[in-house]
Amino acid sequence: MSSALTERLRGRSELGLAALLGVVGVVVLVDAAGLRSLQTTADPVGPRAMPYAVGALLLVCAVVLTVQVLRGGHAEPDAGEDIDPASAFDWKTLVLLIGFFLLNAATINVLGWVISGAVMFWGSCWALGSRRWLLNVVISLVLSVASFYGFYLGLGIQLPAGLLSGVL
Repeated sequence: MSSALTERLRGRSELGLAALLGVVGVVVLVDAAGLRSLQTTADPVGPRAMPYAVGALLLVCAVVLTVQVLRGGHAEPDAGEDIDPASAFDWKTLVLLIGFFLLNAATINVLGWVISGAVMFWGSCWALGSRRWLLNVVISLVLSVASFYGFYLGLGIQLPAGLLSGVL
């Protein structure tokens, strides 16, 4: 790159995000064009409508962001709020969160979503520093049962019931 172009792009890293939005928008539109459209009376719009809308909106966001950045606009740097930028990365929390997620993935078929999801939710609370054990258990159970029935009743997707297959 020439030094004039490098100098002009200095401090405009948001252009990278705009480019990424544009690429993702094009990929979504190309993928949507490949969908088979089975027009029925139950679904007069067809399966292409939503991907086309999302792809178009991604492209619009990419163009608007590019224009904004080239006009001199830029994101405000994070003030850090309650975060100490000099502190070390908390690997223990990350490893615990990944561990509870993988435990959920490994046990979801045997234990079922309600139990494995509750363990994952509780473990996430514990890994992030909450020590209110009973409240975490109650919230985890409510979240896992609510998401189980939300998927089943709201979306028609059956999550594994596992050990509770005759109860749920």
